[in-house]
Amino acid sequence: MKYTKLGQKGPEVSTIGFGAWAIGGTNWGKTDDAVSQKALHQAIDEGVTLIDSADVYGFGHSEKLIADVLKERGKNNIVVATKAGNDFYHASAQDDKGYGPIRQNVDKEYIIYAAEQSLIRLGVDKLDILQIHSSNTELLERDDPWEALRLLKEQGKIVFAGWSVQSFKETEQAYLIDRHHDLIDVIQVRYNLLEREAERELLPKAQKYGIGIIARIPLLFGLLTGKFSAKMTFDKDDHRHFNLSAEKLKNYFSLLEKQRPLFEVFPDQSQAQISLRFCLSHPACGTAIPGAKTPQQVIENCAASDLGGIPLRFIPGL
Repeated sequence: MKYTKLGQKGPEVSTIGFGAWAIGGTNWGKTDDAVSQKALHQAIDEGVTLIDSADVYGFGHSEKLIADVLKERGKNNIVVATKAGNDFYHASAQDDKGYGPIRQNVDKEYIIYAAEQSLIRLGVDKLDILQIHSSNTELLERDDPWEALRLLKEQGKIVFAGWSVQSFKETEQAYLIDRHHDLIDVIQVRYNLLEREAERELLPKAQKYGIGIIARIPLLFGLLTGKFSAKMTFDKDDHRHFNLSAEKLKNYFSLLEKQRPLFEVFPDQSQAQISLRFCLSHPACGTAIPGAKTPQQVIENCAASDLGGIPLRFIPGL
């Protein structure tokens, strides 16, 4: 496992982290807590030092599983990143039927409240990284979320302030980096082999200000593992049922076919490993956080770290 510092201000972390949405037990089909905890243990055994979660993942369940494992293993140099801004504490069933019930909420008082709840669930006295969770641009125009992060930092309840950019708003929201670069230490952004919008403005701005980048959805919900087919279907309790609809899958597979020459350059590596290596190839990107539900998935993902980034001559446009 290789390690890197996230930008000029962020912590040192493993270049492959552990994305803990799926182990929350909701939105990804059936999960088994015992297997999920084995996956977390395996990640630590492989040298992973960044675990990324959110309060809304399983409505706190992901954070609790992480806390249980760290209580057993010791926190040591492990960095736990979590998120706030998707309010499941005060939402109704009508607020979001797809992931729900949740609603976006970046009120200063709410972000502080949510952070305090995460502190309790994780069993720590300070959060390593707290990220504003994929809020829409209108909400991010408000002072509230940024004031909350600043206050939590001043109070010592968080070490690093982060922001998770809303999916498909990578360029639309990039201007916010100019406005808040003095506060933000880490930015999490949707970035993978088939979705490279962040390269236009967001990643260069992050580099300019020395802000660390965490690449989320690096395997595009599993599509880039090579284990899907264009006819893949998902259960209704799996968010991919609508995030990877038949029409979207068709479009993605059309884009994926164009990447075959890249995969053929590295015949001894899995498609997942090559896809993770792509993320690590961008000089702004410090780490990628693929999700994993089993120890075997963790092992395969972590192998990408030692392989390092892909030589740029193989990646057009980078």
